[in-house]
Amino acid sequence: MSQPFDLSKTAMVAVARESLLALRSALVRDLGPNAASYLQEAGYAGGESLYSAFARWMSARGLGSPEALPTTEFGRRATEFFKAAGWGGLELGTLRESIATIDSLDWAEADPASGLDYPGCHLTTGMFADFFGRLAGQPIAVMEVECRSSGGPQCRFLLGSSEVMQSLYEEMASGVDYKEATV
Repeated sequence: MSQPFDLSKTAMVAVARESLLALRSALVRDLGPNAASYLQEAGYAGGESLYSAFARWMSARGLGSPEALPTTEFGRRATEFFKAAGWGGLELGTLRESIATIDSLDWAEADPASGLDYPGCHLTTGMFADFFGRLAGQPIAVMEVECRSSGGPQCRFLLGSSEVMQSLYEEMASGVDYKEATV
């Protein structure tokens, strides 16, 4: 079982899940598709604080730096951390050599009752872009391709370089399913 961490020693604050979902709902209602960019920007802005909190969380457990962990151990520890922070569990994987996946069956930003037409975890895509970009030591682009908010069984995020993700997006825009894209 994961143990919570002390938020007072981080630049993070606890926010009720209902508040996050109400904020997203209001932005989508008032801004339509433009809401996504505002939420992504906000998520990206918090990525540095989240990464710093994760590094401190790792250090407090005697685990060293996140960059030094083997991939499977990193995945296990990241899941513990994100669960302890209230976000939900993660499963890390790959779609292709150049695309990483993050799957979650219980991601906090998702709201199955919202009935969105498209994936809606925009705050998370921004947050993951900064967080995993820091881990990789280079910019990372993130796209959510499955979402519980739009009727999916899970939230699935794809991570890769900007070039790879742009190519994937273009194929998807032409009607190709992300699993079939040739990126």
